[in-house]
Amino acid sequence: MTDNQNPQANNEADESQAGIALQRIYLKDVSFESPNAPAVFRKNWEPELQMDLHTKNQRLDESNFEVVVSITVTCTIGEMTAYIVEVQQAGIFTVQGLSGTQLAHVINAYCPNILFPYLRETIDSIVIKGSFPAPMLAPVNFDVIFAQAVMRKQQEAAAQQGEQAPAAGGDGSAH
Repeated sequence: MTDNQNPQANNEADESQAGIALQRIYLKDVSFESPNAPAVFRKNWEPELQMDLHTKNQRLDESNFEVVVSITVTCTIGEMTAYIVEVQQAGIFTVQGLSGTQLAHVINAYCPNILFPYLRETIDSIVIKGSFPAPMLAPVNFDVIFAQAVMRKQQEAAAQQGEQAPAAGGDGSAH
């Protein structure tokens, strides 16, 4: 008797085992500094914001990951620093049934996209408590950032392979 297994059914079974679940969102670290208060409050409010954004992750066990989105927002008025706020917004995510590029995309793009609105709210709340208007940061597309990082790594790998290959028509020795 022949075994008539449907390959599509097997793929559906594999996909049904894949999943992402948010376990917890938490504030890992926060810092606010207004080094030039109260003098900065007497300046004409024409702020310039500089934002430094990073993500990192670590595997906690076989299927759980901690993902952290870190941001430093520096607000200046002319040459004077109005405030500096640093926030690390973190989450624990259970990821099952994914590996390779799919897992990397989930950990480096999907999870930070979930965390970022919480980070924005934390920044706004802290800045308001410092007696400044909320900066209302623009959304960040972590999918694009991830795609750019993948492309950059591929280009670097291709460049390294190109450097290691001997010159065409030569044996690599100098004459």
